[in-house]
Amino acid sequence: MKISIDQLRYLIEEILDSHGFSAPHRDAVVQNLMTAQIADCQSHGVWRVLELIKNLEKGMLNPTAVPKITNSTEAIIRIDCQMTSAQYGHAIGLPLLIQKTKNAGISLLAINHSIHFSALWVELEILAKAGLVGIAMTTSHSWVAPFGGSGPLLGTNPLAFAWPRSNIDRPYIFDFATSAVARGEIQLYAREGKMLPDNLAIDKDGNPTNNPLEALKGSMLTFGSYKGTAISTMIELLAGPLIDDLTSQESQLMAKKGATLPYGGELIIAIDPKKILGDAYKDALLRAENYLNQFNKMGVRLPSERRFSARDKNLREGILSIPKSLITDLKSLKKQQA
Repeated sequence: MKISIDQLRYLIEEILDSHGFSAPHRDAVVQNLMTAQIADCQSHGVWRVLELIKNLEKGMLNPTAVPKITNSTEAIIRIDCQMTSAQYGHAIGLPLLIQKTKNAGISLLAINHSIHFSALWVELEILAKAGLVGIAMTTSHSWVAPFGGSGPLLGTNPLAFAWPRSNIDRPYIFDFATSAVARGEIQLYAREGKMLPDNLAIDKDGNPTNNPLEALKGSMLTFGSYKGTAISTMIELLAGPLIDDLTSQESQLMAKKGATLPYGGELIIAIDPKKILGDAYKDALLRAENYLNQFNKMGVRLPSERRFSARDKNLREGILSIPKSLITDLKSLKKQQA
């Protein structure tokens, strides 16, 4: 069905208000999810509110706590989200990260004890628009089998990278799970009653499956066999023990009553090309721009270009297409807590 951007935003605000979210926490979540939805990023858009409220009801989300800065040096920021959403931590930490990076040249933001449930590209686009290069990663729950394994040990462990471009509204950004597909995609297949493509998952007995419900009970697979497993393991270490937070396996064990949204950490690294390059900055970024333009000349669509085009169209029209069943489910959340 068709719904205006403003109507959808207001609906999500009403839902979170009715569940006791503080205004700053609500605004951080709404901004993140609406940014994804407007870009037609369905798997990380407003449907995530359904899982967010489930986590809240199972005691795995604090709607009123305030993230605290626990460490702040010249180039390091650590924020304890106190079981609020990672997005609330971003709202507090990203402005500081940008400031520190422009001073130091490179800095990192460690988000601790958070509930992470959306895309990484949203926060990295903020860095790219500030002229910074960004890298982000986070663990999840142990839903993914390592290459050659028959059961879950790794998280979906997304990795994202952003590079600023001459058009600040269209940076080069990729954001992908190290699993063969994002878990949200499998959940959407299950929601829509569709079968999965091959080579995405195994059932609880370690057998290949195309049934999304069996996949959710079993394990997902990494992309690129052992290469995806290695990258995913790196993320477990960098966004887990390095920042004194949980691995995906530990997060799974911490989950109360089967709460599905991960509790743990996120690592964001920001780099200022101007600080590194000095007088060579303009020439170096022009070379990078010319290089990226070659992909388009070859007919290759760069990552995020589809999202940018969808966002431009949706913002121009002010209207989004959302499944009617999803709108019904969202409205029911508000009614239950009214």
